[in-house]
Amino acid sequence: MKVQLSSTFEEIISTENLLEAWKEFLKGKRHKRDVQEFQFYLMDNIFDLHFDLAHLTYKHGGYQAFNICDPKPRNIHKASVRDRLLHHAIYRKLYPFFDKIFIADSFSCRDDKGTHKAADRFRKFFFQVSSNKTKTCWVLKCDIRKFFASVNHTALLNILREYVPNKNIFWLLKKVIESFETTPGVGLPLGNLTSQLLVNIYLNKLDHFIKHKLKTKYYARYADDFVLLSDDKNELEQKIILIRQFLKEKLYLELHPHKVTIETFASGVDFLGWVHFPNHKILRTATKRRMIKKLERNHDTETIASYFGLMSHGHTYKLQQKINSYLEVQKEN
Repeated sequence: MKVQLSSTFEEIISTENLLEAWKEFLKGKRHKRDVQEFQFYLMDNIFDLHFDLAHLTYKHGGYQAFNICDPKPRNIHKASVRDRLLHHAIYRKLYPFFDKIFIADSFSCRDDKGTHKAADRFRKFFFQVSSNKTKTCWVLKCDIRKFFASVNHTALLNILREYVPNKNIFWLLKKVIESFETTPGVGLPLGNLTSQLLVNIYLNKLDHFIKHKLKTKYYARYADDFVLLSDDKNELEQKIILIRQFLKEKLYLELHPHKVTIETFASGVDFLGWVHFPNHKILRTATKRRMIKKLERNHDTETIASYFGLMSHGHTYKLQQKINSYLEVQKEN
């Protein structure tokens, strides 16, 4: 029998959990006007939210849309402070459970994971597949087309139903999921904290299919980017067909037509902002250009430190010299 969530609806909507969620939500947002307005009547707002949830009369509000470049253009949808507080309350109780059912090599939006650990794992896989650089290592790299905008609500709810026996928790998750759509019954907002968890739950089905059904030992995923490594190119070519079929039939998703590649590790594989080679990795050209442009606009101490921290993870000596020279010139001016 599949393991199921043991948390209760009452634990999620309790004023204690809502207050703890508020403390977490507040970090880095204290000076936002909408946050200050909510905080001015904090306890009244929390009691009102708790009342609506306890009586199952809660209704999720709308979203404010805006665009960012991170680095490619993205359409972000921000919910009200009230709804975002609830997202944090839900996340606090659901994340610890679902994190345990995820595979070890899923690295996005998880504690003690992230891009650097994903990249390190990717390189470790290379050394294992290539028997320490004595054999050719092939890499299948995939990206899901318009992922957040393509998540099917019915399919996601059916997955959640397997793990969430509590009818009221399921009702609440359904409210959050159905609060947003790009087309009828499809899409999750990039701005929701709950979306980060929900997409991992959704793609966990893909992870287990690739790892266990396709028996892929060397596989890693970060968000909707994933890689499979093998010393057999034909094996990877066959797996592309099966992965496409699974995504279409089970998750109603499709691979990006221009972002599916099979290449040797030795030729340089672009994964998570770095181009990986057997003996080193370098920042992709677009990342370097973006970094220099940002430094031209803003070269405060914090920004510089963050960029040098990033560069410390790869072969970036010449780039660091170039940036240091630029900063010296700026000081003189």
